[in-house]
Amino acid sequence: MPTDGRRKTIFLVEDNRGDIRLIQEALKSTTIDCNVAIARDGVEAMAYLRRQAGYQTEHLPDLILLDLNLPRKDGREVLAEIKADPNLRHIPVVVLTTSRNEEDICKSYDLHVNCYISKSRNLSQLFQIVRGIEEFWLETVALPSLDR
Repeated sequence: MPTDGRRKTIFLVEDNRGDIRLIQEALKSTTIDCNVAIARDGVEAMAYLRRQAGYQTEHLPDLILLDLNLPRKDGREVLAEIKADPNLRHIPVVVLTTSRNEEDICKSYDLHVNCYISKSRNLSQLFQIVRGIEEFWLETVALPSLDR
């Protein structure tokens, strides 16, 4: 748990309603108690992270799950903005997308993504992937304080 006693937050940036529902179900199936905040496009994601336009009271997330193919502002642009911002760059970003394109993978790592994972269309594999992400990033690794 963060030292301020609040629950950890996963910020899911995903436009596909079905994927949102499945990822939320997978996160609920673990023993980790966390909040899930959702943005359905890149513009909304950056407003949330910068605490603008109705998000002024939101805490920064502990982990970002980012789809690449988003409306209004593409996930690659969102990733570049996050990693260029000194107030956001310390938040781990996991690209969770259907793309297995080598160019997308290389570009994401060039933009300093922490991890790139292709979504499985197999439900049990998707649940396993999401649970593994949550357990690794919220229980196993040491993350910097959000109050930096």
